[in-house]
Amino acid sequence: MEGIQLSVEKAGLKNEISIIKVGGYIDTTTSAELEHSLESLLRDGIFNIIIDLGDVDYISSAGWGIFISEIKGIREKGGDLKLVRMIPDVYEVFELLEFHFILKAFNTIEDAVEDFDKSGKAGNRVRPTLTTMDSKTSVPEGATGETHRATTGAQGVTHADEIDAEEPADSSGENIEEKIKKIVMEDPEAGSIKIMKKLKSPQFGNMKITWFQVRKYLNLLELDTKKKRMEYYKQITVG
Repeated sequence: MEGIQLSVEKAGLKNEISIIKVGGYIDTTTSAELEHSLESLLRDGIFNIIIDLGDVDYISSAGWGIFISEIKGIREKGGDLKLVRMIPDVYEVFELLEFHFILKAFNTIEDAVEDFDKSGKAGNRVRPTLTTMDSKTSVPEGATGETHRATTGAQGVTHADEIDAEEPADSSGENIEEKIKKIVMEDPEAGSIKIMKKLKSPQFGNMKITWFQVRKYLNLLELDTKKKRMEYYKQITVG
């Protein structure tokens, strides 16, 4: 497997938020480097932390364990740790392991910074102009062009912009929300990748939709976790 690339940057009005940008793989052989970087921030009294996973292709149990083991202590200090820009395959594991009940995840760095602002854990939000502290960043060798396109552009460019485009509809007149609800009713255990594939199928009008758009609509519908989709399914079928 590839190694790991790490860099630390700052965001926020007073640079009160630290962003650890990670590239490569987080496994048993590389997780110690990430843990060291995170612990260095904590020793410096920095507790508002964003982990940018946009260039991470794989996270092992050792990697996930770092985030889970540190989150309690960080929150006890009045801070928080948020994950951003996970690629679809990594997010599916995150959701499958039900870590979304413990850690907050966002599509973009800007969304995570804004959440710090809303929670009162950081100063007034500014569009995250990043101050580089370590320039060792790179896209992992072997990453596909599709993966790279899906994960670039988080610094000031949100994938939510895509959602403002005109919503495609099939001959039935159903919009995206209606189609997603129908898919959830057919298969409440379907993850976001499976929902995206369903929307792209002839059954749902061969929609041109990205995984980020699917995630955005699931959030808007409050169906962004499998538990919520199961609850929605039970509510409709029982009702």
